[in-house]
Amino acid sequence: MNTVQATRLVAAREIRVKLRDKTFLFSTLFFLLIAAAATILPPLLSGGPSTVAVTEQSAGPLRAAGLEVRTVPDDRAAEQAVRDDEVDAAVVSGPAVLAMDEAPDDVVAALSSQPQVRLLDPDALDPVAAFLVPFVFAFIFYVTSQVFGVQIAQSIIEEKQTRIVEILAAAVPVRALLAGKMVAGTVLALGQIVLVALVAVAGMAFGDGGGLLPLLGPAIGWFVPFFLVGFVLVAAMWAAAGALVNRLEDIGGVSTPVQLAVMLPFFAVIFLNDNATAMRVLSYVPFSAPTAMPLRLFTGDAALWEPVLALILLLVTAVAFLLAGARVYQGALLRTNGRTSIRTAWRTRESVG
Repeated sequence: MNTVQATRLVAAREIRVKLRDKTFLFSTLFFLLIAAAATILPPLLSGGPSTVAVTEQSAGPLRAAGLEVRTVPDDRAAEQAVRDDEVDAAVVSGPAVLAMDEAPDDVVAALSSQPQVRLLDPDALDPVAAFLVPFVFAFIFYVTSQVFGVQIAQSIIEEKQTRIVEILAAAVPVRALLAGKMVAGTVLALGQIVLVALVAVAGMAFGDGGGLLPLLGPAIGWFVPFFLVGFVLVAAMWAAAGALVNRLEDIGGVSTPVQLAVMLPFFAVIFLNDNATAMRVLSYVPFSAPTAMPLRLFTGDAALWEPVLALILLLVTAVAFLLAGARVYQGALLRTNGRTSIRTAWRTRESVG
């Protein structure tokens, strides 16, 4: 059996085991529910009666329609109230309705005649979507890479703990064991992401969020390759961490750097998503690029060449981590007498397949 055949065999086995795992099935359903909620809820949450700035002479029809009316002395004050986000809309002489990014249908309907509607900021993002989209991107990459990465590490540790790895290493090349686990984890994780993307697109189509689709579509399209390469990077680190220990109880001692490498970018994207400079930097950092760059594409802050460059940098980093992780994995896999240091695993010259 050559390396390719062995890799295919190991990957197929890992995939079959996972598809029968209730935890995996539950996590997939959980992500799909999040995707549906993130695309369907924003239009629903943005509803409700509008608040309107208007002079006292024109306030009667708006109050009769049940709208929240704020009286102002003149049209200039009404427009300023909209710009300061103190009200949703304003009615000025013309008559005309002023709004920032979306025509207030209830205000238009409350007026006796159809006024001219002029949007002061037609390209602005809905505030609910502006919060949910970065959170969903970051959350999905964080949780998926952690869950599947931990599973790769646990699988390696269990094989070492039960000494099955010695039998496996005698039957197939060690590099095929690693490649099979990596391929299986990547296929399963990518499958989840594709399902989430399909549900998100369907949610926007049926949840009155079609206006988001032209913006979110390219972001989702780029998120898939960024996620794929980013996951390989993180999975290589988890595989190396799993090979360094012999008991599941010891995984916490070697996995802290891996968890921090994923956790810190997650919180950085969540809390700095409205900082253009910080997001530009994060979109080129390998561990945060899978979420930061698609988010910049969603907000329209990234030039067409930027995701290509960021993906190339991420790919080069992933290959480097994959080669380094494979060396540590091969050097530590057959060491079953306690925890192995990275230096020892790196320097091992034994031929293990």
